[in-house]
Amino acid sequence: MPDRSPAFTPRPLRTARLDLLPLHPDHAAELAPVLADPALHTYTGGEPLDAPALRERYARWTAGSPDPRVVWANWAVRLREAGALVGTVQVTAGPGPVAELAWVTGTAWQGRGIATEAAKALVTEVLRQGVPTVVAHVHPEHAASVAVASAAGLRPTPHWQDGERRWERTEPTGA
Repeated sequence: MPDRSPAFTPRPLRTARLDLLPLHPDHAAELAPVLADPALHTYTGGEPLDAPALRERYARWTAGSPDPRVVWANWAVRLREAGALVGTVQVTAGPGPVAELAWVTGTAWQGRGIATEAAKALVTEVLRQGVPTVVAHVHPEHAASVAVASAAGLRPTPHWQDGERRWERTEPTGA
């Protein structure tokens, strides 16, 4: 993978119901209450951040990875019908021909297929950018995230990291 491929500068993405907006620190004010439920951290650890702390995190994320072989691409997820930010999604690409996906949807917005729709859009974007392997690490007891990974076309592997199973999709590359 090139050092910092401009292809992974997050661009706006649109799905049937969602706008995936390149994440900006200004999104923190709207997202902090959406992501304030401690239950969102049951499987991932940590705790909710207030708006100033979330703004700092988003500023770090948008500044990019300190490793030039790794690209961080993050989006705020807006549900058009509600006109509201409802979560975030991210891609960590590299080093090498692999991109890892992650997603979080606010508790009030769960169960509506939002994470699935956003994850599918990210898989499509990653493959469009020529990265053949897409992965996600999912806690086996997190049924909703297992369903998202499966619906996004990822399949469970025998590999584990920090108590989470690696889900993967690999597309053949041109020969």
